[in-house]
Amino acid sequence: MQTSVAQLVREHFRQQAKSFDSLYDAGVDSDNAVQRFLRADMFRRAELAVQEVRNRPSPRVLDVGCGSGRVAEELLKAGAGSYVGVDFSEPMVELSKSRLAQFGDAVTLQVGDFLEAELEGPFDVSVAIGFFDYIGDPVPFVQKLYGLTTGVVVASFPRWDWVKGPVRKLRYEMVNDCPIYNFTERELDFLFRGAGFSSTSFVKSRSGLILRAYR
Repeated sequence: MQTSVAQLVREHFRQQAKSFDSLYDAGVDSDNAVQRFLRADMFRRAELAVQEVRNRPSPRVLDVGCGSGRVAEELLKAGAGSYVGVDFSEPMVELSKSRLAQFGDAVTLQVGDFLEAELEGPFDVSVAIGFFDYIGDPVPFVQKLYGLTTGVVVASFPRWDWVKGPVRKLRYEMVNDCPIYNFTERELDFLFRGAGFSSTSFVKSRSGLILRAYR
């Protein structure tokens, strides 16, 4: 991530940490039908990550762009044996610390850039949910994920949609001064296979793609 872009994204999440966190107030397992409809994409990608954790006995989990720990809480409840979260927004990590304190030593949190973070792999499941939206050059990030992951990467990516795309671009880039990027299924398959992953699968949502990349 270029320094200027990283600074813009970091500032955005410094200011919007609590507001962004509140989007999950319905909860991944909530029965609130209205919230689940309005935030269907957000809940669906978290659910797929939880499924991958449940499919493995006490997996080590890496969460890139862990945010406020909402998804992390569900991953740990689902059986993650240990969890490492990285985010370059200090206010987000502070929210995570508070939320995940109940899990004690199973949780490690770092404030910093993922590419520069010293992480001791391997991890059975790596998660990057809502992270690549802000990454203009994803190649080094995917390469690092490949080097750290022995099982599966679950990641979400926005795709262009002529209904929501212009509104989202206006809101983020023009109003909040926060760059965002879009991806295609073909681009992502090429990207992850090129990094060394053996296979990919995709779930299409209303405005995004949820990818699972397997070693």
